[in-house]
Amino acid sequence: MERSKKNYEKSHILIIGSGIIGKFNALELSEQGFKITIADPHESKNSSTAALGLLISHMYQKSKGRSWELRKKSNELWPKWIKFLQQYNKDLNINKPLIQLTTDESKYEKLIKFISDNPNRDLQVLEKDSTAIKNINKIFNINNLKGIISYQDGRIDPISLLKTLNIYLKNKNINCINEEIIKIKNFNNQWISTCSNRFEIKSDVIILCNSLDAIKLIDLNSHNIKLKPVLGQAIEISINEKEINFLSLPKHFSINSKNFLPKDKNKIIIGSSDEYDTEPIENIFEELTDIIKNKPPWLNRNNITNKWFGIRSRPQDEPSPILKSLDKGLILCSGFYKNGILLAPACSNWISNEIEKHIL
Repeated sequence: MERSKKNYEKSHILIIGSGIIGKFNALELSEQGFKITIADPHESKNSSTAALGLLISHMYQKSKGRSWELRKKSNELWPKWIKFLQQYNKDLNINKPLIQLTTDESKYEKLIKFISDNPNRDLQVLEKDSTAIKNINKIFNINNLKGIISYQDGRIDPISLLKTLNIYLKNKNINCINEEIIKIKNFNNQWISTCSNRFEIKSDVIILCNSLDAIKLIDLNSHNIKLKPVLGQAIEISINEKEINFLSLPKHFSINSKNFLPKDKNKIIIGSSDEYDTEPIENIFEELTDIIKNKPPWLNRNNITNKWFGIRSRPQDEPSPILKSLDKGLILCSGFYKNGILLAPACSNWISNEIEKHIL
């Protein structure tokens, strides 16, 4: 986004996968002048639609390495992208702060040490007598919560973000096709992608952003790429009790790695991404609420009004995500098993720099 726009109108890029990563890449490259096509037969069911949208960066308990560098880059780029995207949706924003809580004393001590070792990350201990913890204790019947608060981390609504990106794509007349790409091949320095309906798409570059399905299009004899599924589930609890108001809770918080998002006075979402499978487990209610020993009466299976899941991919034997040029004109951008929305700006920035090696 920061770079000067170049005359790339004659170069055609096919992006396979229409989640937030794929659409962010389309946005970045479109702004540089490339002709873009996006292909995805499952646009309405990709994992981005099931994401909770938590942006955890300053709370990330590392201060070096590739993942931390990507987070830092996204921290720098997100405010600029929000300002840009507000042209298409003035209500799009990152809601801060973010609260991380635990009932484990040893984990709490690690959080305290982390704050002490990183004084510049704008993190604070959340005192036990704080209003936030008192309200959570009261509603969830917990009495041993401790944690920290980050004033720089937060949440962006993934559905609102996807809708905003779609408005941009439509405004720019970017071609989106609801077809599965079943085969790709290089012929005379151009890529030919075959759709399930046998229609062929010619492009100068292909960017694979289609999570686990990317493996089906890669020559695994030439590239040792391994991805495994990570399934995240969420449930919506709806109640009708006058004495309970979920809006008295923080806008988003986690307890022992389970995420909580109050939707309105009577509804709250609980979610997590811990399952290494492609089919959701049946006892999801127990899994998501096992952090609460003495459950309040309202927190029961009968109050589940909605539940959903999304499948992401996690690289094996290498860092997440995978950002690689596999061949001349073929780039892999996949393996976002937890932080796809957070890292979208940094990864699209990487793609925009990497693309020059394939076009020039």
